[in-house]
Amino acid sequence: MTSLKSDGEPNALMVLRQVQATLQTMQQDYKALSAVVETINGRVNILSGIKEIQAVAVQKRDHNQLLETALPSVQASSEEIGTTLETTSLANTLGSPKEVSITNAISRPNPTSRIILTTYPGQSGIDPLKMHWGHADPMQRGPVVVSRNHSTIRRRNAIGAHGGSYSIYHALAVASKHLDVDHKPDFTNTEPAVNIGPFPQWANAHKIVSMDPLGHLAPWLFRDMIADENLDIRPTIAITRAHMKLPELQHSVQTGRLVPDGKICLNETGELAVTKFAVEPVWYLPGVAERFGIDEGALRRSLFENTGGSFPELITRGDIKLFLPPIGGLTVYCFGDPAKMSDANVRLALRVHDECNGSDVFGSDICTCRPYLIYGVEEAVKEAQNGGSGVVIYFRKEGRALGEVTKYLVYNARKRGTDRASDYFQRTESIAGVKDMRFQALMPDVRMLLCIVVAEYCPEMILHWLGIKKIDRMLSMSNMKHDAIVEQGIPIHERVPIPEELIPEDSRVEIDAKIHAGYFTTGKVMNMMELSEVQGRPWDDVDH
Repeated sequence: MTSLKSDGEPNALMVLRQVQATLQTMQQDYKALSAVVETINGRVNILSGIKEIQAVAVQKRDHNQLLETALPSVQASSEEIGTTLETTSLANTLGSPKEVSITNAISRPNPTSRIILTTYPGQSGIDPLKMHWGHADPMQRGPVVVSRNHSTIRRRNAIGAHGGSYSIYHALAVASKHLDVDHKPDFTNTEPAVNIGPFPQWANAHKIVSMDPLGHLAPWLFRDMIADENLDIRPTIAITRAHMKLPELQHSVQTGRLVPDGKICLNETGELAVTKFAVEPVWYLPGVAERFGIDEGALRRSLFENTGGSFPELITRGDIKLFLPPIGGLTVYCFGDPAKMSDANVRLALRVHDECNGSDVFGSDICTCRPYLIYGVEEAVKEAQNGGSGVVIYFRKEGRALGEVTKYLVYNARKRGTDRASDYFQRTESIAGVKDMRFQALMPDVRMLLCIVVAEYCPEMILHWLGIKKIDRMLSMSNMKHDAIVEQGIPIHERVPIPEELIPEDSRVEIDAKIHAGYFTTGKVMNMMELSEVQGRPWDDVDH
């Protein structure tokens, strides 16, 4: 018996090792299979998205030809930017069409051999792709083309550059020869992780004017054009899936505010499953001007002059109606099934949040930004777990779009003074000249727009793109965001302020001043006398 036992042990170990090796092989095969399935899913999402858009285009073409807007010719009416006396004068100061030839620049192998200051309509070598913004048929509407790739530069139908605020780093990479100016991205396996749309709003030139509704499908919708004409056409929207981990969410699970379900809230650490949409700005200039109630020529001139003349084609190319500005974009975080965002039969909770690096990332307690953001995420997750949809939209509008330097200057002025709620907005206006440049809605005083560098997104644009028809719970106190959304025909059924227990002590100055100025609250609105008694924490408690 002893002999059999000793003889059997090596055999048993050998069998176990074989089983282990087989399991490892199966795991590797499973990972490989999963990768193939994900690749197929990506292709299916693209094909599905393109098919649905084409189906809508066919329906529109059959019964409604009114959606198509003709591209204005160079000889447009006197209302066009290129033919006003004022802008003609500006164009003349930049030189006549005969003084600049882009054809020679395209043919030269060295792109730095000649500087092209600007281009003009009808110029030799200029042949922009047609753009009928708002057309339901993507082939009739056309792609957004802004690349300066040598094979594409003469076909551009947009001013600016891809990448938003990061376009400057792109230029630096080219200048330092770390990036080939003619590099074309390989979009293999980059298809959207989920399909979205199309929605009727996509074919309305007045509804969406600050982003490209086809931006997530561009390289695949226009693949034949890319291949046949050797064009560089890039997406301005990307959709992916991920997990989210925030320290506060683990505490939310421990206290029972969040309950793991294995699908959205994945485990006891509060780890979340999320679908993310990254969006870069694409401005349809006539629509942006209309949204702010100003003349397109005035908008173009302000953008040109207040960016140090960075984009002269805003003045010389009245035929080009698209502008990709060098500003931050936005990210949508969707909890639950993304298809439910546009389903009017299910509830939707929404938090529209503007960037605050100091609080959102580093936990500064001088404002309510991070606590309100975490609360918004929690409530969005709960709504999704209850069968609805939860959405958080994160805009890059640091310091109410005034910037972090201005924000910190205001902090210094506050802390070296009395830092009272009654003086909160006055300290900002004395430095920036305006208390807020986010432009959540149409501003009654258009002069404010003309004295700044650039306007920002309106939140309703992304809501139209997502197909959102109503908001059941709006996790925001901002009156500007509320009014901008409601004025665009999207009803808000309930407004939810930040709970009192989540408000940091040193942020009372800001939140009480905002409530007095019109922010929504279910509590008390202080008068000026009471606001003067709300004082922030002094610097004395900081060890310098």
